[in-house]
Amino acid sequence: MAAQNGKDLLIKVDLTGDGQFETMAGLRATRISFNAESVDITSLESQGGWRELLSGAGVKSASVSGSGVFRDEGSDARARQIFFDGETPAFQVVIPDFGVVEGAFQVTSIDYAGSYNGEATYELALASAGALAFTAL
Repeated sequence: MAAQNGKDLLIKVDLTGDGQFETMAGLRATRISFNAESVDITSLESQGGWRELLSGAGVKSASVSGSGVFRDEGSDARARQIFFDGETPAFQVVIPDFGVVEGAFQVTSIDYAGSYNGEATYELALASAGALAFTAL
C-alpha cells in the first residue's frame, strides 16, 4: 500500500438527519481509534499460567478527534448544537484506501483557542454511541 495524504482522512456529519453527510470544515488533523475491552477468564487451571480471554466479550468503542480552524459556519454551528443538545447523530469517518466507518457519535468536547495575532482554532472529540458499520473502499 502506498503512503496516504493525511488530509484525506475526513470526519463528516449528517447535518440534518437526512443521510447527507458534510465534511467538518477546517480540520487540519484527524484521528480515529478503535478499542475493545478484554474479559479475563484466567483461573488456576489455565494452561501454564497464561492469561485467557473470553472471545467476543467486552465493550467495543471508537473515539475520533480533530483540530483545525474555523472555515464553515454550517458545520461549526452543527458541532456546537450537537454538543449543547447532547445529540448522537450519524457521523462518517473516511479512511483513505481503507474504508468508511459510520455510526452514531457524541461530541464529548469542543475546545476553542486563539492568539492575538493568529487564527481562531478548535479541537473536537467524539465518542461512539452505538454500533458502527464499516464499508471497505
